[in-house]
Amino acid sequence: MWRHRILQQASRRGISKQVREDGGARREPSGFLPGAADVVVIGGGSAGCHTLYHLARRGVKAVLLERAQLTAGTTWHTAGLLWRLRPNDVDIQLLANSRRMLQQLEEETELDPGWIQNGGIFIAHNETRLDEYRRLATVGSALGIENQVLSPEDTQKLFPLLDPSAFVGALYSPGDGVMDPAMLCAALKKAATNLGAQVIENCGVDDLLLEQTARGKKVVGVSTPFGDIKAEKVVNATGVWGRDLVARHGTHLPLVPMKHAYIVSESIPGVRGLPNIRDHDYSTYFRIQGDAICMGGYEPNPILLEPVPKDFHFGLYELDWSVFETHVEGAQKLCPSYAKYGVKSTVCGPESFTPDHKPLMGPDPNLDGLYHNCGFNSAGMMFGGGCGEQTALWVIQGQPDLPMFGFDLRRFTQEQGKAIQWIREKSHESYVKNYSMVFKYDQPLAGRDFQKDPLHDEMMKAGAVMEEKQGWERPGFFLPTGSKKAVVQPYDWYGSYVHQRHKDSEYERVLDGDLHYSRFSEYHDLIGSEALACRNNAVVFNMSYFAKLLLDGPQAQEAADWLFSANTNRDPSKTVYTCALNDAGGVEADVTISRLAPGSGEVYNPKINGQGFYIVAGGASAFYTYSVLLAEIRRKGFNASLKDLTAELGVISIQGPNSRKILQPLIDCDLSDEHVAPNSTRLAKFGDVGLRLLRVSFVGELGYELHVPKKDCAAVYRSLMKAGAGEDLRNAGYRSLYSLSSEKGYHLWSFDLRPDDTPLEAGLGFTCRKTGADYRGKAAIENQRAEGLKKRLVYLTLRDQVPIWGLEGVYRNGEPVGILRRAEYAYTLGKSLGQTYVSRPDGKIIDADYIRNGEYEVDILGKKYRADCHLRSPFDPTGQRVLGNYASESKSNK
Repeated sequence: MWRHRILQQASRRGISKQVREDGGARREPSGFLPGAADVVVIGGGSAGCHTLYHLARRGVKAVLLERAQLTAGTTWHTAGLLWRLRPNDVDIQLLANSRRMLQQLEEETELDPGWIQNGGIFIAHNETRLDEYRRLATVGSALGIENQVLSPEDTQKLFPLLDPSAFVGALYSPGDGVMDPAMLCAALKKAATNLGAQVIENCGVDDLLLEQTARGKKVVGVSTPFGDIKAEKVVNATGVWGRDLVARHGTHLPLVPMKHAYIVSESIPGVRGLPNIRDHDYSTYFRIQGDAICMGGYEPNPILLEPVPKDFHFGLYELDWSVFETHVEGAQKLCPSYAKYGVKSTVCGPESFTPDHKPLMGPDPNLDGLYHNCGFNSAGMMFGGGCGEQTALWVIQGQPDLPMFGFDLRRFTQEQGKAIQWIREKSHESYVKNYSMVFKYDQPLAGRDFQKDPLHDEMMKAGAVMEEKQGWERPGFFLPTGSKKAVVQPYDWYGSYVHQRHKDSEYERVLDGDLHYSRFSEYHDLIGSEALACRNNAVVFNMSYFAKLLLDGPQAQEAADWLFSANTNRDPSKTVYTCALNDAGGVEADVTISRLAPGSGEVYNPKINGQGFYIVAGGASAFYTYSVLLAEIRRKGFNASLKDLTAELGVISIQGPNSRKILQPLIDCDLSDEHVAPNSTRLAKFGDVGLRLLRVSFVGELGYELHVPKKDCAAVYRSLMKAGAGEDLRNAGYRSLYSLSSEKGYHLWSFDLRPDDTPLEAGLGFTCRKTGADYRGKAAIENQRAEGLKKRLVYLTLRDQVPIWGLEGVYRNGEPVGILRRAEYAYTLGKSLGQTYVSRPDGKIIDADYIRNGEYEVDILGKKYRADCHLRSPFDPTGQRVLGNYASESKSNK
């Protein structure tokens, strides 16, 4: 019945057919082609037009080139919805910026940008989903996004056509809405050209113009059919075609095009002006378009496209009802009257999708002067304003003003960018899971075992439940000895892969134990036993996927002085914790760095060329850290090299009060404080195996890291575990590792330490030297020292035994002052512990007295719980345990 009422929209099909027939014809560009510009933006869709506008607003001479007409490709057929409530504070800020820009654009141009603020409703069909919405409500309220959690009856008052018996509740955001892509891009064009920018249609880009410099390949312009344009910077905003232009130059974007569709109903009485609907459980949305409803969603079996023709300017595909029909039943259940009306038209076009359903933005890791702003996963309209602004700031000042790691292309390694099968598999799953509930500890099923460290097989034998980070497999926690082991089941990305929970998968049964918000994980006590074993005895962490870098060369010391805020010109036995900053003083990376003696023998490099440094950083941001440091070395012109040794070495970390006792008989050096002091390093031998030993801790205990050549890792691990068996030495995973580090007050980059946080705000002022050579960001740090802080990191411990996951709103004396950036359970303290940056509502300087004199609450699922606020973590505040002074700590506690 449904199909028989389909009325195809002939005009759109005609456009599609015409473009495919004559799209290759040469047309004259619409406007004068300049010989030079400051910035060339390639692509006239949402991403390109927004980028051009924000560049022009900041006085940049920019030109946009579009090979057809503005909005051609994917922008013209987008649904144009804007939903601001997201499980990520950066997303929320970007979307709020997009909305704010829409509101100011009409004033600047006197053109209607096509913005309709009709509100948005999220529908929940079960209590777990409603808990997720309560989480979104708490972070939204803390960040100033008006919202309400509604009963079905109150929801029906806003959208009378809904059946209140079909769902259990909803989340309403009255400030959400929808935008028209053609009207918006027209307004952006007018605003940008009024400010001196240029838009040239019917002018494609054949290639990038490159020059070889001492820093590597640099983009110096673009080549078009009508001549070259010289430029200092180029922005790739070409959507589903984003890969094609750069692949020939060695950059491989992890992006794949897929078909994405919606249908437009006949006129339905009573829908005009109603809010838009997003039903995550039914994977369906309603976009109100006059008297009609546009309905679409994300199917479990999307159709991948390879490739999309270059002349597919305003084209559409025939809708495959065997794929799309999954949305129809849910839409009719939610809104019974919807089934009474036929389909006026179908819209099925190409969209670009990525492995984690986030855009690909920022500087190219291989080509200096090239920036990307593409891969928007069908969300380019809503993110366009916020992301266009951040792209413009990246181009102008070398960095955005929001922490964009989750959008930065460099969150993926270059190996991932080349792995076509992996990209398809991951992007397929991300598409399918776009409307799935977001749980902190959920894991992907697709793309697993992309990269295994040298201890992977040993971890599996020991019962590890594996997690995936930046393509690496790492142990999350360990199942008890003798229980059935959790094994990742492989899935074929094409055809047979449909994201569901499979009853025969032990791995997925384990994951299910974490899929809730209102109670602790089913593995809470098991993870706690690992954490307490570390505090009371000793455990082994496999940290092999951590970034391991070698800075080498005649000017390595000068490079280290500039890159890092702490003094790295230390004795070669010293290991220093330090930060790498951006120009604004924000933390781009936190690392440990060990100065190596000239000519010293290394297990991974026989001779150091001049002065060398061994750098270790977190694994989840490994390639980002490497790329940021290398780019700055090249920018400053240091005669130094940076090598990535991550895959060549494993890292076995033994931590806890008995770590020295267990390790000492196995190592050829005296581990006493006199010979291996805290924060020191040396070469050593473990039996016949040469390795680098570091006395450092990520958990605040006496402990050591063994950095071992990958071929020897498994043997060293087995010998260590065998020797420690009599002392109850056990494995521990990253769930307990993060709990322990949070409890100690250590940082986790991209969570409680980001590029928008300075070391002073994060309590890391000791890493910023006051004398000696300049370092990047020093001027900003010294200015902040003089003026005072407007935000400051604090630690909150809850008085009630309730779980926290991060993003919960934080209130001081009833006023919102921040959100939890990081949240863990501190097993030694026996409390939930969160880290947040507190800011004053009046924007004034914040000091310790202001923090101490407040009454704090944390908003958890809509209920506020009392919390105690600490300037530093209350666990081992004097740092005795990491020194091995357990007797002193015991006395001080008494």
